[in-house]
Amino acid sequence: MNKKERVAFIAETLEQLFPETPVPLDHSDAYTLLIAVLLSAQCTDERVNKITPHLFERADNPHDMVKMSVEEIREIIKPCGLSPMKSKGIHGLSQIIIEKHNGKVPDSFEALEALPAVGHKTASVVMSQAFGHPAFPVDTHIHRLAQRWKLSNGKSVEQTEKDLKRLFPKETWNKLHLQIIFFGRKFCPARGHKVEECPICGRI
Repeated sequence: MNKKERVAFIAETLEQLFPETPVPLDHSDAYTLLIAVLLSAQCTDERVNKITPHLFERADNPHDMVKMSVEEIREIIKPCGLSPMKSKGIHGLSQIIIEKHNGKVPDSFEALEALPAVGHKTASVVMSQAFGHPAFPVDTHIHRLAQRWKLSNGKSVEQTEKDLKRLFPKETWNKLHLQIIFFGRKFCPARGHKVEECPICGRI
């Protein structure tokens, strides 16, 4: 199988296995998605989904969030890890959204990445899932599988993102990144991976 055939096979297999791609983080709008994605850094989606109801009960918009202190936010989000940095980031970005963006999450990479604690991956998730702009957020699952499937040399997350964007049509990116994440969790773990049983690794 050459690279072009491999790319087509991967896309077809993912579409068959995961025709539906619900966003794994519970949210109700762009702001709650932004906060949930920020919390998911080095934390499982399951844990984030257990914590966010408590946080959003107190504050599901930037105006209510800034009424809370950084310490109060930190206390709620502590189980997600990195709580000192994340609580400062959540409070700080909420303030900026109010002051610079009329209380609404901006829909540009530049404005999102200028917010505290918001990196390129977080911005990409919000751009793709909240606003429908083509983006290819690369997390550890995607980075690992792109290497396994020989779609990227995997020297860096940035390189993996560029390689995948070049290989797959733009209109598929938003769905595809979730399909790869779901596939990695179900069939292609980092440890204890059985190649012969994997619907993609065992065939390419």
